[in-house]
Amino acid sequence: MTPRPIALSPSRANDYKQCPLKYRLRAIDKLPEPKTLAQVRGTLVHACLEDVHGWERSRRTYPAAVKRIRPNWEKMCAEDEEMLELVPPEQTEEFFIECRTLLRGYFEMENPQGFDAHEVEMYVNTVLPNGVPVRGFIDRVDVAPTGEVRVVDYKTGKKPSPRFSDEAKFQMRFYALVYWRLFDVIPAQLRLMYVKVIDSMFLAPSREELEYFERDLGDLWARIEGDGRAGSFRPKKSKLCGWCSFQSLCPEFGGTPPDYPGWPGSAAEDIAADAHERVEAEGDAEES
Repeated sequence: MTPRPIALSPSRANDYKQCPLKYRLRAIDKLPEPKTLAQVRGTLVHACLEDVHGWERSRRTYPAAVKRIRPNWEKMCAEDEEMLELVPPEQTEEFFIECRTLLRGYFEMENPQGFDAHEVEMYVNTVLPNGVPVRGFIDRVDVAPTGEVRVVDYKTGKKPSPRFSDEAKFQMRFYALVYWRLFDVIPAQLRLMYVKVIDSMFLAPSREELEYFERDLGDLWARIEGDGRAGSFRPKKSKLCGWCSFQSLCPEFGGTPPDYPGWPGSAAEDIAADAHERVEAEGDAEES
């Protein structure tokens, strides 16, 4: 079987920075990982918010959003039986209450009846001018009547303290850069909505900032390609190892990685893999 081409996304970029071996096992070997409750909860809340912004304005209410929890959950369970292992039937109501609380947090932060989203769950996929292939999903894009663009990302985990906010800022700058290169418009505002704590993080990127970020991505991708061709993705031990599902394959913990499948190169899209990256990040944020 020919290895599938890969590209850089916020989650995979952060994987490499945390641990090159973790990046390899996820992006190249594509080894399966068990889902976490935090990831599943994030997926369900995102699905409900996607529904909300697809309705007429008058329908966009908290009670209507809550009514989407059960049908979206049933759909998730029908598509993946692992959901029922994480949330057995006797725990469903408690799980739904947690999701209702997160939806309540969203409605306390903004009124979706006052505007129409330009795009929701926007898939972006391109190659930057410096040759870096990039892709991912943007939760929401808003365009003001005067043309200003806002990129929005929902977070169902805890908000990081300022000293640990680099990963969140990286994600938003990444999407601002990709949006700019695709549509020749620099977003005026980037907003991360932490619905669990009813708080936001705002960024206003400049052209110079995004150009500098683009150079950093180029350097990062060059290191990934170098490791890929050499097959030398080394483990990097840190406190984050406690949440890694690949410990049994890691030399730092006495394990042995599988045979290296080879460097698949870059370019083509792989939507199925990207669809799970947002909820991976949700789980990492909530559990760390």
